Amino acid sequence: MDDLPSANDAPPKEAAWRQKLRRLYVGESLAARRFQWSAAAIDIVIISFFILAPVLQEEPWFLWFDYAVAVLLTADLAARAAAARDLRHWVRQPAVWVDFVVLATLLAPLWLANLGFLRILRLWTLSQKDVFWRPLRNSRHRHWEDVGRAGINLVTCLFLITGFVFTAFARPGSGIEGYIDALYFTVATVTTTGFGDITLPGAAGKLTSIVAMIVGISLFVRLAQALFKPFKVLYPCPRCALQRHEPDAVHCRACGHILAIPDPGE
Repeated sequence: MDDLPSANDAPPKEAAWRQKLRRLYVGESLAARRFQWSAAAIDIVIISFFILAPVLQEEPWFLWFDYAVAVLLTADLAARAAAARDLRHWVRQPAVWVDFVVLATLLAPLWLANLGFLRILRLWTLSQKDVFWRPLRNSRHRHWEDVGRAGINLVTCLFLITGFVFTAFARPGSGIEGYIDALYFTVATVTTTGFGDITLPGAAGKLTSIVAMIVGISLFVRLAQALFKPFKVLYPCPRCALQRHEPDAVHCRACGHILAIPDPGE
């Protein structure tokens, strides 16, 4: 009985291909970086399709492209699940939940048409990939990672609200006749400009405007903080584990421990 393999023991060949997938998705070799950048480029094309979907959905090829994206996303999710060291931990990640929601809207575009605007959340999951931020972390421009993340969060919010406004309120005579009108209203509301030439009707419209203004102000403030706050390097203090320090710091400002912050330019 002791010689029987347990359920958790994977055959050697299976373990080998899973390790290869893991190296491709999270490795830092030349082959891994090429794979990650290729996957990111495909993601950018897909996200562009999601943004333009309200304008392109009447095209005869739209559903074919929609299902092709669903196949690509299914393959990507399956490969990432196979590469995960702990499947339960992987499934609990918010980025994975977003991808499952996006996949559902792709597989049932007619049934879940009203939730199609959620696809733009794929832009946020793309920003979680280290492939974009790794070059910054290894340079003198590490502080631009915070700026980039804040900017992507703001753009994601803009298109998410635009998609919701277009889906929920666009109709003849409403003032929002097309996607550009919805985007115009969103930008005017999020920036609190409030021209007033386009307004959403009813209590639902007022609540949507309030949420857009609150979220927009919060994201603009976060972007401004990332742009103008004093630059600090990320280096954990060996004694107290404080992460952020002045670039030329010699002692930790929290505990006084002597620091040896490496210079990325050397």
